[in-house]
Amino acid sequence: MRKRLLLLLFAQLVARGAIAGEPVAVIAYAGMPKTDVAALQRLYTGRSVSIGQLSAVPINLPVGHPVRQSFLESLLGQNDEQYTAYWLVRRYVGKGAPPKELADVGEVLDYVRNTPGAVGYLPQSSVPPGVNVIFRR
Repeated sequence: MRKRLLLLLFAQLVARGAIAGEPVAVIAYAGMPKTDVAALQRLYTGRSVSIGQLSAVPINLPVGHPVRQSFLESLLGQNDEQYTAYWLVRRYVGKGAPPKELADVGEVLDYVRNTPGAVGYLPQSSVPPGVNVIFRR
């Protein structure tokens, strides 16, 4: 039993590590237009609340998640610690709150599919057909 548990934990760690270096796709609720890096940077740093003319609600994965780390590094040039510190200061000076965090990639996908204006990110290999991909990195 203990050996089986260790194998399961090892498999999960290997899977997380494989996802960490994978390219990220930014997905959005149906009808949201394709976008660029600058618009996503503004959205995820709270300097904008829209993409094009449509209201947007950014969604994050939790701190420490390998896909979040890839997203932050490739899109914002920050790590988790820097991003968290950035939002701590913004919140302190009354400039908003960080994006809502969901527990895993499956929750992000469900939330984005069902919530008008929602924008989230997934590993490119986890994007199912028919999902509105607005940016790939």
